[in-house]
Amino acid sequence: MLHCREEVLFLTKQLVNIESIVNTSGEKEIAQALYTLLSSYPYFKENPTHIKMTKTIDDDQERYNVLAFVKGTKASQQQEPTIILMGHMDTVGIDDFNHLADKAIHPDELLAEIKKENLHDECIKEHAHSGEWMFGRGVLDMKSGLASHLYLLKYYSENPDQLLGNLVIVAECDEEDGSHGILSALKDLIAWKEEHGFNYIGAINADFVSPRYEGDENRYIYKGTVGKLLPSFFITGAETHVGSCFEGLDPNFLAAELTRQINYNPALCNEAFGEITVPPVSLKQTDLKPSYTVQTALSAYVYYNFFIHSWTPKEVLEKLKAEAHIAFENSLKLYRDRYKTYCEISGEPFKELTWVPRVYTYEEMNKQLIEAHGLSYVEHMTNFKEQLLLDQSLDTRMFAARVVEEAWKWMEDKRPAMILFYSSLYSPRIELSGKNDAELNLITALDDAVSEIQPSYQHPIVVRNFFPYISDMSFVALSDDPAGIEAVTSNNPGWGSKHYVNYQDIREINVPVINIGPYGFDAHKKYERMELTYSLDVVPNLTNLVIQKLLSQQ
Repeated sequence: MLHCREEVLFLTKQLVNIESIVNTSGEKEIAQALYTLLSSYPYFKENPTHIKMTKTIDDDQERYNVLAFVKGTKASQQQEPTIILMGHMDTVGIDDFNHLADKAIHPDELLAEIKKENLHDECIKEHAHSGEWMFGRGVLDMKSGLASHLYLLKYYSENPDQLLGNLVIVAECDEEDGSHGILSALKDLIAWKEEHGFNYIGAINADFVSPRYEGDENRYIYKGTVGKLLPSFFITGAETHVGSCFEGLDPNFLAAELTRQINYNPALCNEAFGEITVPPVSLKQTDLKPSYTVQTALSAYVYYNFFIHSWTPKEVLEKLKAEAHIAFENSLKLYRDRYKTYCEISGEPFKELTWVPRVYTYEEMNKQLIEAHGLSYVEHMTNFKEQLLLDQSLDTRMFAARVVEEAWKWMEDKRPAMILFYSSLYSPRIELSGKNDAELNLITALDDAVSEIQPSYQHPIVVRNFFPYISDMSFVALSDDPAGIEAVTSNNPGWGSKHYVNYQDIREINVPVINIGPYGFDAHKKYERMELTYSLDVVPNLTNLVIQKLLSQQ
């Protein structure tokens, strides 16, 4: 067993003390600090080409990744077996700390202040006074996990004779937002693969793990990860003056029914290997009126978080198109019933509705418009997107909405409709089922390592199939076939302009990945904290055993 607790704790505090909030200059600062630290190690002084700090690609922020590798002296194969350790350096913001914001990145000072608070949550109170928990922004998500990886890199840089292959570390930025870090780092990993003959046989992420329910004492290890999509709807109605409300159709009315149909719907939970995703939930719902008028809105915009285990992005579109059609039908029925009742009590004549449910994917609408208008439409939309890119206030989601809104103007049939599309990054699902030797070897190494560690740790260490949170694990392998990826690229209005992912780079790496990370509570919250024993002792030793066992199989 490695006696690593104090050194991993020291590294964790060093990392936490650097405020590295995503999309701020702190990401650049922590990368520089980490690069300087690693460069001071004797191994990297002797092998300076084994470490690099590289700027992210196609990014409007200046930020960097830090990559390094140690070559084991026992590695002699032409295609040298290589394991990737990965972890992100960035954190979410600290606004939630309120008056303790200046203590958020100083764990010892923060803990002293927390102890003075009148804590009503017994769990937080117990942890604060136990001496076994560290509080602070990033301690759990995920600087203690990254510290574990850094410890192992340093250990093997001092003991390369104990390494039967090679060890690469990727400390990436921008995990908490657009994953520019890992997507850029793929280029470096591919370059090292070609230059040094690395054969990537497994990747180990160190993102945080938490209880799945109240009273859950398990410490989880995950094989593969959940996929994440952002299905979005541009919804058009029939504009009218509010004094004649039944002469039009409010798109907000349609949007509300659509959200009622989709939000928390168990039918949209995806089961695989006995594990199930949480249902979708809305992340935005708004109309697109620029200012107040006494007319109903022309259009509305909604989008939903959607997790997947086995469904492809194409299947999600098919399912949501069906749900949208149901919502549209329900909306029109309810509208008709209320309109009829109003006519009965007001004495006004009732007119039968002429609207019908209309739901299209963006790809379907775009194809229809190209067939109808040809080159004039294509050139107009190309120019429109170029001009839209000049508006730095638009994120990928609002950019996509504006593109659909502009395309809709070309539709000859302006009756109410719902247009379904993707408006943000697709974090691909990764399924680690043992379908090939590489997956089987990693699963076996993990199972053997857990069996070896478990007797020395009091809480159950449980292996599950899908990491339940969004993470950069999604970008080192692909379980989707080309048709699944094409459904993303063809249905994202910002694709190729505001948004682009080189999925071929992911296929080039395509390494099975697991997550062994620190344990704790309240990531992204004021009382973010990690358990010291598991995070500082068990995680590094468990990760090390997986490294040793996986390399010994080659």
